Amino acid sequence: MILYYSVDMWLMMGLTDGIFGMVMTLLIFGMALPEIQILSEGDFIAFIHSLIPSIGITLVSFILIASFWIYHHEFIKITGFDIPYLWFNIFFLACISFIPFTTSIIGTYSQFFVANVLFGLNIFLTLIFFTLMFWYADKRGFLEAELSKKERKYTYHTFLIIMGLTIIVNLLDFNVSCNFIYLFFLVPVISTIRDIMFKMKT
Repeated sequence: MILYYSVDMWLMMGLTDGIFGMVMTLLIFGMALPEIQILSEGDFIAFIHSLIPSIGITLVSFILIASFWIYHHEFIKITGFDIPYLWFNIFFLACISFIPFTTSIIGTYSQFFVANVLFGLNIFLTLIFFTLMFWYADKRGFLEAELSKKERKYTYHTFLIIMGLTIIVNLLDFNVSCNFIYLFFLVPVISTIRDIMFKMKT
């Protein structure tokens, strides 16, 4: 059964935006206050310095979540949906909801390969379910406008590039340096450049 643009559509979009907002807010709770009492300015400066890795990975995750939110509003403008589409959307949101947890893990245990894998897998699965959601909406004719062959190619290639970047970052982050996690800041740069170039050609 297909559900068309109605109160149900607004409820689904409200749920999606609400979860994005909550997840982006929860990221900050991964940076805990010190367990010992700070008695001097030197101790406070040392504490702030110790937070730098956590602040960095939190910013990375915030940018990634913001990118997914932008993709959701940019690429998936729908006029209807059905039950399978809702499940794709729910699994996508479930992956988004786990990002604060995997962010805390990699922020604390980045020296362990499994910690890097969990974070990378979280981002990769988010991309997979988002791509499936886009593919299904396109296949079922739920998108507002019918896509041309060039538009489909541009969209899928964008997702594939980010998936490839996720795999590369995951490998470099563990095998070379944990600082390679900051390569994820390239996601909005890549997306923006591709969007500008695509619009210039059309």
